[in-house]
Amino acid sequence: MEAAMILSVPEMSCGHCKATIEAALAAVGAKADFDLPNHEVEVSGLPAATVLAALKGAGYEAEVIG
Repeated sequence: MEAAMILSVPEMSCGHCKATIEAALAAVGAKADFDLPNHEVEVSGLPAATVLAALKGAGYEAEVIG
C-alpha cells in the first residue's frame, strides 16, 4: 500500500466538490480524508500519478504538498 499524501485542491470549495472528488477517488480505490476549509485532501492507497489523474478526470487540478 502506498503511503498517505496530502494534496492541495484549490478549486474544492463546497460539499458538492468534496462529493465529486470522493467519488473519483473511490472509483480508483483510494481512501481520502478531507480538510475542506484549507482545500486539502489526504489520500492513501495509490500512487500519486493515479490519484492526480483521477482528480483531473473529475475536473480538479491538484498538487502533492505533503
